[in-house]
Amino acid sequence: MDEITRTTASAATDVRAVRERVATHLVGRERETDLLLAAVAAGRDVLIEGPPGTSKSTLLRAITGEWGIPLLFVEGNADLTPTRLVGHHNPARVLREDYTADNFVPGPLVEAMRSGGFLYVEEFNRAPEDTLNTLLTAMAERSVTVPTMGTVRAADTFRVVASMNPYDAVGTTRMPTSVSDRMCRLAVGYQDADAERGIVGRRTGIEARRLVTDAVALTRATRERDDVRQGSSVRGAIDVALVASQLAAMRGVAVPDTDELRGLPEEYTAVVWDAMLVALSGRVHLDEIAERTPEGVLREIWEDHFLLQPAAAEPG
Repeated sequence: MDEITRTTASAATDVRAVRERVATHLVGRERETDLLLAAVAAGRDVLIEGPPGTSKSTLLRAITGEWGIPLLFVEGNADLTPTRLVGHHNPARVLREDYTADNFVPGPLVEAMRSGGFLYVEEFNRAPEDTLNTLLTAMAERSVTVPTMGTVRAADTFRVVASMNPYDAVGTTRMPTSVSDRMCRLAVGYQDADAERGIVGRRTGIEARRLVTDAVALTRATRERDDVRQGSSVRGAIDVALVASQLAAMRGVAVPDTDELRGLPEEYTAVVWDAMLVALSGRVHLDEIAERTPEGVLREIWEDHFLLQPAAAEPG
């Protein structure tokens, strides 16, 4: 059993104060912030599980930034070998000097361990099994042994934080029980519509409420269809709003200043449709048995939002 440790990075800083500062970087995510901050403060390694665009990396960057802890990012894929993760000796210097500690080039794992940083492994379940085993050793022993160089021991604040998309099974590996048993797990889902509108407004700087509302509603609708395996994240809504804003300016189309869906100008809804095609068609992943195209699905979503929804709201 691991000895329970507590982080020393905030020895002079109250964790609650850190949490309040972290909250200024995010829209919503209060509960997730509390859980992740509590886990890493308690000395635990964490797996964050959720679809793309759910603020996983933003949350982690905010915590490490406010805590003053280095964050080292690696992407889990077939190229993430143990050597790339741990490091290697400089071949040219080895020929001149033989293997020495001075000519060792540390990889992100060793850098994080030495600096007491957080190693963030994105798409954790795409990493090769031998790489996961290397991480397991680092998590279990808080040290790694490098041939010809010796043992690297982790500073107290070293953590492994990984993320994975639960809906993506192509090219992934099954998570070994020995690895998952060493990590706390935080499930992160999509935020509600109010929070996503806040994110789009903050990220784009667009003040037109009508455009932000439509971008979020249309993007969220891609997640609710039976023929869509995975819809778009809030990044799609951000792009819809940005592209539509540019198109409207280019075409001289005014964004309506109204909260009503009834009676919107066709010029405006056409701008939103064109922006949807550019921003969302590559982010909509259809079910394998669906005999549809992304464009066809998006057209139905657009019609439901602008044509059918207002009509359904009419009295009688």
